[in-house]
Amino acid sequence: MTKENERPEQAAPAQDVGQLLKVRREKLAALQAEGKDPFRITKYDVTHHSTDIKEHFDELEGKTVSIAGRLMSKRIMGKASFCNIQDKPGNIQCYVARDSVGEDAYKDFKKMDIGDIVGLKGEVFRTRTGEISVHASEITLLSKSLQILPEKFHGLTDRDLRYRQRYVDLIMNPEVKDTFIKRSQIISSIRHYLDAQGFMEVETPMLVANAGGAAARPFETHFNALDEDLKLRISLELYLKRLIVGGLERVYEIGRVFRNEGVDTRHNPEFTLMELYQAYTDYHGMMDLTENLYRHVAQEVLGTTKIVYNGTEIDLGKPFERISMTDAVKKYANVDFDQVETLEEARALAKEHHLEYEPYHKKGDILNLFFDEYVEKHLIQPTFLMDHPLEISPLTKKNPNKPGYVERFEFFVNGWEMANAYSELNDPIDQRERFAAQDAQAAAGDEEANHTDEDFLNALEIGMPPTGGIGFGIDRMVMLLTDSTAIRDVLLFPTMKSVKE
Repeated sequence: MTKENERPEQAAPAQDVGQLLKVRREKLAALQAEGKDPFRITKYDVTHHSTDIKEHFDELEGKTVSIAGRLMSKRIMGKASFCNIQDKPGNIQCYVARDSVGEDAYKDFKKMDIGDIVGLKGEVFRTRTGEISVHASEITLLSKSLQILPEKFHGLTDRDLRYRQRYVDLIMNPEVKDTFIKRSQIISSIRHYLDAQGFMEVETPMLVANAGGAAARPFETHFNALDEDLKLRISLELYLKRLIVGGLERVYEIGRVFRNEGVDTRHNPEFTLMELYQAYTDYHGMMDLTENLYRHVAQEVLGTTKIVYNGTEIDLGKPFERISMTDAVKKYANVDFDQVETLEEARALAKEHHLEYEPYHKKGDILNLFFDEYVEKHLIQPTFLMDHPLEISPLTKKNPNKPGYVERFEFFVNGWEMANAYSELNDPIDQRERFAAQDAQAAAGDEEANHTDEDFLNALEIGMPPTGGIGFGIDRMVMLLTDSTAIRDVLLFPTMKSVKE
């Protein structure tokens, strides 16, 4: 193999990268001097993609197609060459011969670099080795790549660099592109399902005076025009409930929310949340909806309700387990909170089990600490964890059959919280008392506590029907259905610490 057959960055790995980049700019300057500036081209008529040609070869064999994409490899063999062009769905081999494209065009092709964007027109055929290919009659440089792609066989392996330069990651790692295609399909499938159930998609404010609806610390900003401090929303809840008050009955929103918290494999400060609210149902109705939605999406996008995450099979087709928080703690921690009557008893249990609690924590908060420590990691198969303590559920209806608890569930899969749902509190007097308790917690130092929202209370006083509501973590759902290990793997541009120049 001659050097002409190799990629320059592979042939001379010790060569100064700056010199290689300089050569690419010199090639561009020469093209521009010859009146062949690729950046002046405004369009190219694409008739087919790579997968179209491969899937419909019997129909297309011998016919002329036009494709476009990135030049990913090139093998020069004198008067004829092979190259590989990558487009959105895949890639295809192309045969470029001097006698077919013309001597000048062939010279230009030989000067093209890996990473250049090209358009190619030609006839579909199969090579003697059986590979479906396109025999070029025309090849056009559509955009000049002035940077060097990572080495072909090792790809872009530095995870931090992959997240920062997702555009390169998508080029070099086909499985990454597939993940984000599936993400789009998952969100589309969710919309199809909810639309068919009579839900209406809406949009609500991101900049709010009072960031409520969840236990999280908000980002804060200042609106110069009104000289007012505002916050980025941490939830979609309170505005969507206002729409239920307004009579819309079934609403949902898929959008970004923002929480000023840490970054780890399951958390990013901005993430995609879906919340939906349905009048005249309760948290049992939300459980049914969740089961049906997950099965629908898995079947539509993956073609099965049995998925594998990190080597573990998870069956979304079976009825999801339903267990109360007290029963779950009793099962996995061997502590029966139904027998705990006082805060002092709860604190004593926490100390006995070496669980740290805050001075403002109540009995229900300590029960939740036991859940976090002993239970969550065991909830691998789809599980509805039900009936949370009142203290950690300020927007939820009380459970009439279990004093001190509410009609709420969290949906867990693979040990992760995937959704959070309530029979929504619609009693404005009770809600005001709950807000007051949250204000007290905030005053005691809880930065994640809710604050009284007078306009929301006014909406409840107008009257909200019995309502079931739920919030889904879209990013975690995508992680689960694409077998992705970290939330950054399913966010096109995750939050990263700035690189100082």
